[in-house]
Amino acid sequence: MQYMVVERFVQGPEPVYKRFRTRGRMAPAGLQYVSSVVSGDGHRCWQIMECDERALLDEWMRNWSDLVEFEVVPVISSADAAKRFGR
Repeated sequence: MQYMVVERFVQGPEPVYKRFRTRGRMAPAGLQYVSSVVSGDGHRCWQIMECDERALLDEWMRNWSDLVEFEVVPVISSADAAKRFGR
């Protein structure tokens, strides 16, 4: 399952990127980073993450919860949406 993870950096981008440089993504085994984009001001990030168990995503978010507020939306590809809803 893929998830769109919307992140808001509550203390700004600097603490997030500092931790990332020193500790990496801190994702548990089985959680895969797919891609991301960041707002021009650096205060928000949109990531696509993938895993078979939602608990892995929750574990990863706990590692960042002091610096980041999260919104998580399960997503499917546009092609899969066309098949599912385009009848």
